[in-house]
Order: sequence, then C-alpha cells, then structure tokens
Amino acid sequence: MISHWKLINTLLPPRSTGLRAEGLVEGTTEVISHSQGLVARLECLLVLGNNSDISLRVETVDADEVKVMQAHMLVLSLQSRVFEEMLRNRNSSTLVLRETAECTAMFEKFIRYLYCGELALQLDQATPLHRLATKYGISSLQQGLTQYMSQNLASNSLGGHVVGWYRYATSVGDTALRDNCLQFLAWNLSSVLQSAEWPSVSVELLTTLLQRSDLVLKNELELFEALEIWLTRNDPDTLTAENALRLVRYAMVPPRELFRLQRQSAIMTRYHESVRDLLYTSYQFHSASPLQLAKFFDVNCSLFVPRNYLSSMWGSQWVISNPARDDRSTSFQTQLGPSGFDSSKQVTWNALFSPRWLPLSMRPMYTEQGAMLPPRPDGGSGIARPRVIITPATSSADFAGVSFQKTVLILTKQKNKLVVRHILGFHQSTEEVGDFLLGEDLQYRTSEYLVDGSLYLHIIVKPIYQTLIATKK
Repeated sequence: MISHWKLINTLLPPRSTGLRAEGLVEGTTEVISHSQGLVARLECLLVLGNNSDISLRVETVDADEVKVMQAHMLVLSLQSRVFEEMLRNRNSSTLVLRETAECTAMFEKFIRYLYCGELALQLDQATPLHRLATKYGISSLQQGLTQYMSQNLASNSLGGHVVGWYRYATSVGDTALRDNCLQFLAWNLSSVLQSAEWPSVSVELLTTLLQRSDLVLKNELELFEALEIWLTRNDPDTLTAENALRLVRYAMVPPRELFRLQRQSAIMTRYHESVRDLLYTSYQFHSASPLQLAKFFDVNCSLFVPRNYLSSMWGSQWVISNPARDDRSTSFQTQLGPSGFDSSKQVTWNALFSPRWLPLSMRPMYTEQGAMLPPRPDGGSGIARPRVIITPATSSADFAGVSFQKTVLILTKQKNKLVVRHILGFHQSTEEVGDFLLGEDLQYRTSEYLVDGSLYLHIIVKPIYQTLIATKK
C-alpha cells in the first residue's frame, strides 16, 4: 500500500467554516475565512501562468531533459530566502536551475507546495522533495518530510526504502532522520536482513549495526548468514571483510553450528585465518563453565555479550489482552546461558505485569496503632504506573557468577506491521528504569501502544558474565 501525507503551509491563515452571526454578543470577534478559495486561486495562478514575471528553467544534470515553468517572484521570495537572493541577482527574466533527474521530476510538485501549502506524495518521492526543500531553505516542508519519513519507516515498498533514507539523511546532515532510521534498522533487523535492500547497506552502516548490542533478530547465526550474503554480493576489500567478520559474536552461536560453518561456508573458508582466534575462544567458551573461563579470559568483551535474540531459548513473547484490567502473570523457560556447557540447563522465570503499581515511597504508611502517617518528602507525583517484574522460580548453584539482565521489547503496529517501539533493560523490575509506559493510557483500545486492545511484549533474559572477570597478575 502506498502511503500519502498532507503538509500544511504555516504561512496560510487558519481555516474556518465561515461567519456565525446568530447569538453574537456585542464586542465579540468572529473570523471570516476564505483561505480555501485563496489557495485554489493561487493554484490556478500557477497552472495558467497568469501575470507571471519569472520563468524557471530547470535543467537536468548529465541529461538533456529541461522543464520550463512560469512563476511569480513575490511568491518565491516570500517562501524562500534562497529564491529571494537568486532573483535579486538574476540577469534576465529566466532563472536557470540545475537539478538531478529525481529532483527535476519532482520540481513542479515542489513549486506547487510554495503556492498551495500542501502536497501528496509517495514513498519514493520523499527523498528528492526533501533535497529540494533543503536546498531552497523551505523549513516547513523539510520538517514535514522528515516527520513523514520517520512515520513511514515500516511501510511496504518493493525494493525497501529505510537504508536509502538513512544514506540520504547522513549525506545531508539530517541527524533526526538518520537516528530514526538507524534505530528502526537495529530494532527490526530480522526483516531488514531478509529485504531486497540489505545488500545495498554501506560499509559504514554495516559496521555501525554489527557493533551494536541492541540489535533485535532471531539469533547470531542469522546475522552471520546475512553478512555472508552481503560479502558475496559486494566483494569488498580484504580488510573490510575481515573487520566485519570479527564483529560477529561467535560465542553466541551453538558449537554444532560453528562446526557446520567451518565445513560449509565459503566465506568462512576464505577468511578463516582472520577469525581463527575468535572461533578458538568461542569453542573454549562452549566447553567450560563460565567460572572456569573467567580465570583465563576477559569475559567482559563483546564476544560474550548477547544481543536481543528472539529465539525461544532466550525468552518468550507475552500478549496481554485488556492490560488495564488487572495484574497478570506468566512463566517461561530459557537456557541457563549460551554456553554449550549450559545447554542442558533450563531456568524457569516468573513474570508479573501490574497496570497500576504505586511506588513504595507513595504507598500509605501506618503507625502500630493504625494511624496513617503523612507522605514521605520524596514521594513524587504519586501516579500509579505499569511495571513488569521478572524473577527466577527457584534458585540454583548454577547461578553462581552469573547475573541476568532482563530486556522487554514493546511492540506496536505500524502500517499493519508489528515493529519494536521501545526496548527497556533492567535487573528485576521495570521500576529500575522508571519510564515503562509512563504516562500512557492503556484503557483505550485505540492507544498507540496497543494492538487490537492487547499489549505486545517480548521478554529476553541475557546471562551477563562481567562479574567473573579475573585480574591477571
């Protein structure tokens, strides 16, 4: 489905349905607005070219295509200081502009926005329109397009568009759009890895993604297989390939899969020497307990840090219907750790969701005689808010030296797709981060955090071994 967006020019006066005379009180003010008619007449002025005093000759770079438009200097100057300066310094009644083929194709739509204050667009038109808005200093259109692109990252397109938008935002210095694209790519990486635009990822973006620990994907093996496709399609220089392969966290891949990659992967065969040390360390990680491993290796390095894996050995999805109704609980199992040494050990986790939890500092306190004490001075607002608590069902000696980080993914629906909206990490309770659905009303089915009236969460449990680091003397 192709999405459309309407951008309203802030220079136009507010619209009204007309004058309301009945029941007026003396001294009151009413607004008579015919702005819609004004916009229609401005559009007619542009289309017919009546009383135009400047010709815009748009020449296409590296092509013979030329477009000529009749325009009005007053409108162009009011909307753009860039146009104002160009018109002041012109030598004839024709203003010559040179644009890329993509921008030339959008130029009439762009000029129409200057006259009418609105436009409708498709996904593939956003970048050239944004480029024109940036070049000619139309901040209202530029900001509107950035918002449009940020809200349509999940939209369907045949060849994909988020990677291209990231590349464009980086080139023009639009940090807000760049960061939104990067976060979407990282938090919804599995769908990106399977898309047609994955091979077009730049070396810079590839490296940036591989370095992140908040990537959301099925498992680390999925990432390696996608990297294998990228390397095969792009055939980069040896140093680039080796650097990328060394960012894979091989310790998070089961040993049987590591053996298979060494025997069957052409990329692994080609670059085996560059990752030999990482594979060797990973096999040691899988064959010994974390306590033993920490005596000889720095287990705080990224090789041993899990990303946000969606496979069942790392956690479970939790769909909570009517989340504002009452407390809910669930149980699920994970593997004790990613190490092959722990592959047969399971941990059962209990999760509690409370829609109206009140911080301890705001709960009423009573004396032994039953009288209520005044609230504590650090009580805050006292607003009840949702929280999630995750604890192990039992304790075990196997937990020695291992801490467990809990991560909750909050999923929402955008453009009929489930996408990750927020990621929260904590030790036991979302109370630790303080902003879990803070200020969000879960009582209405139309809440942007609900999907058909349900709250979609995905819980991930990550064993962290940094507490086992041994200091070498």
